[in-house]
Amino acid sequence: MKLLPLPGPGQTPVRVLTIAGTDSGGGAGIQADSRTMALCGVHACVAVAAVTVQNSVGVSGFHEIPPNIVADQVRSVVGDIGVGAAKTGMLASTAIIEAVAQVCREVGIGRDGSIPLVVDPVAASMHGDPLLHESALDAVRHTLFPLATVVTPNLDEVRLLTGIEVVDDATARRAAAALHALGPRWAIVKGGHLRTSPTSTDLLFDGERFLEFSAPRIETGNDHGGGDTMAAAIACALANGYPVPDAVEFAKEWTRRCLEASYDLGAGHGPVSPLWRLHRS
Repeated sequence: MKLLPLPGPGQTPVRVLTIAGTDSGGGAGIQADSRTMALCGVHACVAVAAVTVQNSVGVSGFHEIPPNIVADQVRSVVGDIGVGAAKTGMLASTAIIEAVAQVCREVGIGRDGSIPLVVDPVAASMHGDPLLHESALDAVRHTLFPLATVVTPNLDEVRLLTGIEVVDDATARRAAAALHALGPRWAIVKGGHLRTSPTSTDLLFDGERFLEFSAPRIETGNDHGGGDTMAAAIACALANGYPVPDAVEFAKEWTRRCLEASYDLGAGHGPVSPLWRLHRS
């Protein structure tokens, strides 16, 4: 695959901001975002929206950061350091979503600004533990999605947001159209959780054309942080000037390689791993 360029010694890297929750087990959330960003040659800036209590088995609790503090982190980073792209992950509540949307509009992050925004609408962990208050789903639909350059829900999140159960190509296309109708410039329906398919096919839609990105299905239970990793990789590619379809193509292959390099950790699901890049000559 064609990798993103690494900065030379002493050269300031491309910067990407992740606005998300932490993972105390290090497998997902801001930790997964930061790993992918670093190994894509990008400087990761963070705005912490929530602190989770979790390990490889599940999430046992989380604490929300005050919305004004979340927004101030974004404002502080963009005003001083500047970023080439941003992504969201776990935002936890309506109040945090509204604060993030407001500050993004203020600093030029989003589909109509100068800084592209990847929205990963994290609603539940891979174990099914809730990471978003149910009342906040409307805020995701009507406040966050209209700001997005591209949205990257998994199939469970697609069902929660659109009411469509994706079981085949036809329902994937219906779901992509329904997601796009909520306002993002591009919508992805990811096929990684469609276990009945022999391949993992992601469908990208911009309101006019459907683009498919397929990869062989990798049978592993160590897929914690896969969605975060893909969204972060898209943001890294966008920050490097890639158009959205090329950024998704890059991220698809990046995530496939991270799945291949995943490892055991704890008693549950291990993380996908971008450490494979360290071994590439």
